[in-house]
Amino acid sequence: MISQSVLLIVVLAPLLGAIVAGLFGRQVGRVGAHTVTILGVAISCALSCYVLWQLVGQGSTPFNQNIYTFFQVGGFEAHVGFMVDRLTAMMMVVVTFVSLLVHVYTIGYMAEDPGYQRFFSYISLFTFSMLMLVMSNNFLQLFFGWEAVGLVSYLLIGFWFKRPSAIFANLKAFLVNRVGDFGFLLGIAGVLYWFGTLDYATVFANASTISGQSVEVFAGHAWSVATLICICLFIGAMGKSAQVPLHVWLPDSMEGPTPISALIHAATMVTAGIFMVARMSPLFELSQTALDVVLFIGATTAFFTGLIGIVQNDIKRVVAYSTLSQLGYMTVALGVSAYSAAVYHLMTHAFFKALLFLAAGSVIIGMHHEQDMRKMGGLRKYMPITFWTTVLGTLALVGTPFLSGFYSKDTIIEAAKLYADESQSWVAGYAYWAVLLGAFVTSFYSFRLLYMTYFGPERFRDAHADDGHADDSQGHHGVNEPHESPWVVTLPLILLAIPSVLIGFFTAGPMLFGTDWTGHHKQAPFFLGAIDLAAGRDTIAKVGAELWHGPVGLALHGFIVPAFWLVFAGFALATVMYWWKPDLPAKAARVFALPKRILENKYGMDTLWIKGFAGQGIALGRLSRIGDEKIIDGVFVNGSVRLVALFSGLIRKTQSGYLYHYAFAMILGLIGLLGALIWWWSRG
Repeated sequence: MISQSVLLIVVLAPLLGAIVAGLFGRQVGRVGAHTVTILGVAISCALSCYVLWQLVGQGSTPFNQNIYTFFQVGGFEAHVGFMVDRLTAMMMVVVTFVSLLVHVYTIGYMAEDPGYQRFFSYISLFTFSMLMLVMSNNFLQLFFGWEAVGLVSYLLIGFWFKRPSAIFANLKAFLVNRVGDFGFLLGIAGVLYWFGTLDYATVFANASTISGQSVEVFAGHAWSVATLICICLFIGAMGKSAQVPLHVWLPDSMEGPTPISALIHAATMVTAGIFMVARMSPLFELSQTALDVVLFIGATTAFFTGLIGIVQNDIKRVVAYSTLSQLGYMTVALGVSAYSAAVYHLMTHAFFKALLFLAAGSVIIGMHHEQDMRKMGGLRKYMPITFWTTVLGTLALVGTPFLSGFYSKDTIIEAAKLYADESQSWVAGYAYWAVLLGAFVTSFYSFRLLYMTYFGPERFRDAHADDGHADDSQGHHGVNEPHESPWVVTLPLILLAIPSVLIGFFTAGPMLFGTDWTGHHKQAPFFLGAIDLAAGRDTIAKVGAELWHGPVGLALHGFIVPAFWLVFAGFALATVMYWWKPDLPAKAARVFALPKRILENKYGMDTLWIKGFAGQGIALGRLSRIGDEKIIDGVFVNGSVRLVALFSGLIRKTQSGYLYHYAFAMILGLIGLLGALIWWWSRG
């Protein structure tokens, strides 16, 4: 049985580390700060693994209890509580494991940064916030964790606050997420209004009560209650999980230090929206319209944001656009009711994408903080560990058979194909082609990164010469030579490479298809009770019945499907353009100048947000300022004051204090009075 005290330690250990490093960083020093935070996250990781083992290996029942009553108003109670089932336990292990490796990596990456203790405090606080989000048993606590990870993300993106670009990036992330969070809050309000509670178990048990109910959002236009609630909740997921058009904040968030790119923007925070929709599956299954919206948004994100990665030259931004694309794959899985495939890809993606981000950071360290791939090349002989771990992460990302990314990503593609064949809707067909062609795009930009960074001529020598930094006297190992990163950086790369290669082979059967890892013995579905599906909508079960004959059989089948050959085509094209014929990219840029310009301009989405929505908001603010200052203040407030001052000034001049002035005024008044009486008598 899962112990309440164990769960409290899982949550509070990272929080304690964050408090010590943040408030007492000067007293404990650098070593003390990273020791206490790493120890806290290590304890949390170990206990999370223990909780998962209890649920999976020991058959313990899921934990769902309230720990503390936050407030009670009338008949409504708000609690702090935990719902820990297999879905939650899997997320706990992923969050804490990746966070632990990022903490260790940070020792090397941030070694010379003056904000060392502050950074460790922030990332440990983020771990606490993310655990509160995934372990919550009610919508209010979910919203607390949701906003807390957003706040810490804001602090981490703008960690180097002396850089204007970092401040712009964190403000952009904060404001775009507020758009999504407004919809999320409306969805939670809808849950409270129609169910009268924010408790997960109660809402899910009574989900069928809103089936068939409608509400008029606009007069004369009835909406399904389930559709309204689910779309509002999904708008929140669009912001947090960076789906089109609320995706614009994530690439700019690369302004923050690389460890947070791996922790927040690859493995954990951006997957919060995916986790939330999977958790809300009992509600989403009530609305086909909401699922179609999810499917369309996910497909658009998967393909079109991946295309932008083709023209990026910043090594971190290439990986960032890859993250956007893979989040789109997860969202497509949600839209076809393949929730288990979505969260499974979430898990495998967390390992190989964190690996790729940390490897990019290792390259940046080795290149003396250079991020432009055009100034790299030939690094594989200088950074062998970073190179080989990057190769493994890349092979997992593109979906190479037998590696972890294949089992999750290709399952999503197969699920989209099956759903398209069954539904015959244009949205389903569009989604299938988007994820299928996305395999080619992913392969091309991934191997492009690999070739530009690790192969070809050593362009960093030319870059240093152009900068005036070259010095022949330095010899072969001068100060500007690239170098392998220290062990605190390379060890996390190796530890992330292991699950990137192996975890799919051993977990696809239990987590996706309800068998043991060999595929021969049936078991209960891994997420039974955590993910609820409507009758006849178990897409993954249908895929498994058709394709699953164990991990080896599925991998061998993977060599003959269209996705594999598209991946191979992307690899071949990147090989020709960036290794065999390195002059081809320049020629292709001239031939495809217009598409290249569109992709470099990111389809105009940044312009739409910055000059469109934000610009029009500023213009409206200026207009209201004119009305406020010129009309309300200038005419009504200050105008009335000036009018009173004018009259009082005139009247004040009549009060001279001289007796003969008053006597003269009295004579004038008497004359006027007599004149008025004579005029009146003459009329009578």
